[in-house]
Amino acid sequence: MRTFPFFIILFLIAATASAWDVNKKYDGPKTPTTDTTWHPDILNGYEARYVNQGEAFDGPCRSTIIRKLCKNGSTKAFLYIHGFNDYFFQSEMGELFVDSGYNFYAVDLRRYGRSREPWQYPFNIRDQKEYFADIDSALSQIRKDGNTDITLGGHSTGGLTVSYFGAVRGNLAGVNRIVTDSPFLEWNYSPFMRNVAVPIVGFFGKFFKNAKIKQSHCDGYAYSLLKEYYGEWVYNTDWKMVYSPPVTASWVNSINTAQSKLFKNAKNITVPILVMHSSRKIEGCDYSPVFQTGDAVLDPEMIRKQGEKLGSRRVVCAIDSGLHDLILSSEKAREAAYDSIFSFIRSNP
Repeated sequence: MRTFPFFIILFLIAATASAWDVNKKYDGPKTPTTDTTWHPDILNGYEARYVNQGEAFDGPCRSTIIRKLCKNGSTKAFLYIHGFNDYFFQSEMGELFVDSGYNFYAVDLRRYGRSREPWQYPFNIRDQKEYFADIDSALSQIRKDGNTDITLGGHSTGGLTVSYFGAVRGNLAGVNRIVTDSPFLEWNYSPFMRNVAVPIVGFFGKFFKNAKIKQSHCDGYAYSLLKEYYGEWVYNTDWKMVYSPPVTASWVNSINTAQSKLFKNAKNITVPILVMHSSRKIEGCDYSPVFQTGDAVLDPEMIRKQGEKLGSRRVVCAIDSGLHDLILSSEKAREAAYDSIFSFIRSNP
């Protein structure tokens, strides 16, 4: 029994010692977003608008809706939710959906990318349900645009969020199907860490909400993506950082709680759900060519096992040599991911 207090003390010391300022502490005014009109997006051919999401625990917050519409009109739409340490930059994905007859939408969630305000700690959250408002705002816009067939998609923590959204909302989810890309359904840790350590950190996250927990200083995954290193993609590394920033203890509690509640209510997912994952797990931290052949963030086997518990109309599939973000994989692997998505959508009208 003495192990638990000792572990807790170590956690609190580590959390305090690893506190980290993203930039210099912000001391300016916290002004709510008032301009919510459409404007040209940072991605060529896209447009975006802010959504005022009211007052949060850290001040005024907003989300951002990004869209690209079919030129010839469509009533079918795909809505994409990004993952942790991420934002929407995958213009190729939106263009492919539009070319296939789907109006494309994405959301930069509160405290991410386009939506992050200078007073906000990046990616911070205390309850995954906070993101439901960001999703609801986008869904409202999608329906306003005349769409009646809607697919809700999410990557990694976004995959967890959209699955959780489906489990909580059930028949009232307001979407026709859910697509997940390497969803964060389980911690990529040992059984002791998953079942003992993480819940303890999560519990203390209810009281020490802003305690920072330093992440591993790993470059393997980022280097496998970025064109300036060994990948194919160009993105803003202030918004999608090479080295993952420390997370708060309340973030850990939020993820752990969402995972637990998701599986307690997994049968409430009434729409068809697709769970995609890589064919292999990659171990290590520093980049090597093997990082181009599998998931270096989560364990695909854990995703498969947990994915088999979601809803009653599920499809779980592996993408050979897919990276953690399957649509950022090598051309062959991402084509396989897109084929799986479109086949799933068309098979589940």
